[in-house]
Amino acid sequence: MTHTRYDRRVDGLRVVGGDIVVHSDAKGAVQRTTWGRGRAVALSDKTPKVSAAAAQATARATATGLAGTPTVSSELVIHNGDAGPRLAHEVVVKGIRTDQTPTALHVAVDAKTGAVLESWDTVTPGTGNGIHVGNVTVGTSGSAPSFQMVDALGHRTTDLKGATTGAGTVLTDADDVWGNGTMSDRASVGVDAQFGAQKTYDYFLTTFGRKGIWDTGKGAPSRVHYGNAYDNAFWDGTQMTYGDGAGNANPLTSLDVSGHEMTHGVTENTAGLAYRAESGGLNEATSDIFGTMVEFYAASPVDAGDYLIGEELGSAPFRYMDKPSKDGRSPDCYSSKVGRLNVHYSSGPLNHWFYLASEGSGAKSVGGVSYNSPTCTSKAVVGAGRDVAAKVWYSTLTNELTSRSGYADAREGAIRQAKAIYGKGSAQCSSIAAAFDGIAVPAGTQTCSN
Repeated sequence: MTHTRYDRRVDGLRVVGGDIVVHSDAKGAVQRTTWGRGRAVALSDKTPKVSAAAAQATARATATGLAGTPTVSSELVIHNGDAGPRLAHEVVVKGIRTDQTPTALHVAVDAKTGAVLESWDTVTPGTGNGIHVGNVTVGTSGSAPSFQMVDALGHRTTDLKGATTGAGTVLTDADDVWGNGTMSDRASVGVDAQFGAQKTYDYFLTTFGRKGIWDTGKGAPSRVHYGNAYDNAFWDGTQMTYGDGAGNANPLTSLDVSGHEMTHGVTENTAGLAYRAESGGLNEATSDIFGTMVEFYAASPVDAGDYLIGEELGSAPFRYMDKPSKDGRSPDCYSSKVGRLNVHYSSGPLNHWFYLASEGSGAKSVGGVSYNSPTCTSKAVVGAGRDVAAKVWYSTLTNELTSRSGYADAREGAIRQAKAIYGKGSAQCSSIAAAFDGIAVPAGTQTCSN
């Protein structure tokens, strides 16, 4: 099969949420089409009653908690969201939040009524306090006395020196021996970031044949030492950025954080899952899933792979894939209310699905870590292995999902891809489907036998 993604325009107006995937067989004949929010998006009246200036004012009021004056731009679009196609101004408010996190907030303002239809941010932050990855090998370039932390693919790590804007200064070293494993040498954090970016690239290439975030063979830039005591990390559409954490002593450059943030870039350049509602939960869980897989792939002696997110960063993990509710906020099971949660918590059911599809339900030890994963139906699930689950989910992400996909779409797409990869009636497909049963996503049209 060939899976081709399209964006749509109607009379020159971009359709937000109008992306589709056309699935063709080996002879080029179209077999089916995955329509995001719906096929019909044309509008009979495309004359706005609300001006762009008024829409921008509404969006500015929506973007609270910003430091300084943001930049604002807008475009007249057809917004194909929860309420169906609407003529709208898509306003983008760019600035810096008071916690130092950049924002690129998209606000869809109804061009007829002035109501806010929805909003989402394209800067996708993570959470936690990073650690050093220990004594590792990283790709660099140049020669003595000025080696650069830039590898042959273009992965580069720069030092922002506390700034919150700009590209930063490429890290250099006289003898190509970088850092000393402590914060006293600024290059130590750079080693973490460069190593994380390179390992994430290697994982996607060796596992799926994907050549980096953009699938072009181009490496991704990383910026370290962002802001002052900035306790976060983020992907902003072009690069990964890491703060030094509380007291500028706990950099957010651990392997799972690096893999998580870089995967946001992969998601942006495949399904484009909008960072809101159920699609935002799928987006966050996708980063957790492949951040976890990068951790297993890297096989670091100081940060072994596991199904715990941020377990090396404090007294307790941030998220638990075997039982997400252990964090006190994430649900184990899917319900129609999931999309109302913050995307870091609505990710819970898909994280749970990945663990069940990988390892199965019940109590067990994996790599010396104890887990006990229940199901939402009390029916046992037999896992197919994490490599199988990751392969099915990557194929679902790249071939099935669109920007507004939710949990029902995830189930349908994953079962379809499991059949395509492993065959109808396969044990692998049965595990994938059973894991969706295990998180209470209602059955759709796809089964492992049809």
